[in-house]
Amino acid sequence: MKNLISLFLSISICSTALAQSQTGKKVSFTEKKLFDKVAKLDSSLFAAYNSKNLDLMKTFFTKDLEWYQDNGGLIGFEKVFENFNSIFNRDYDLKRSLIKESLEVHPIDGYGAIEIGNHQFKHIENGKLEVGTFKFLMIWKNDNGSWKIARVVSYDH
Repeated sequence: MKNLISLFLSISICSTALAQSQTGKKVSFTEKKLFDKVAKLDSSLFAAYNSKNLDLMKTFFTKDLEWYQDNGGLIGFEKVFENFNSIFNRDYDLKRSLIKESLEVHPIDGYGAIEIGNHQFKHIENGKLEVGTFKFLMIWKNDNGSWKIARVVSYDH
């Protein structure tokens, strides 16, 4: 009977360790709160994008925005919004969706947060669904509770 109990405890401990390693690191309450905050900001930003609300989108970015894009170089605030306006005036609707399981949020002590993930852009062109999946990194600046994106790296196009 003792051997059976020992075997059961050993299996239980091993399976617990395996389950923890498969789920990744434990997340503190503070990190979870930050993750939820940035995920909500991302959702709000791209709700504005998907509804082509350029004025609302502008409120999510700092005026000294730097946007780095692997196929477009470095651009600033004004050029970013010229590009968005051009996208919004196309003959088709380009919609963005976050690949939720790819989302990572990391704190930047005394500044804000890093958001990393993958997202998809979809539209119908010539009767066919076109889908592109790309990677991004955004630096969110927390200015006394006002969260805005200061830097964007858009890549893997």
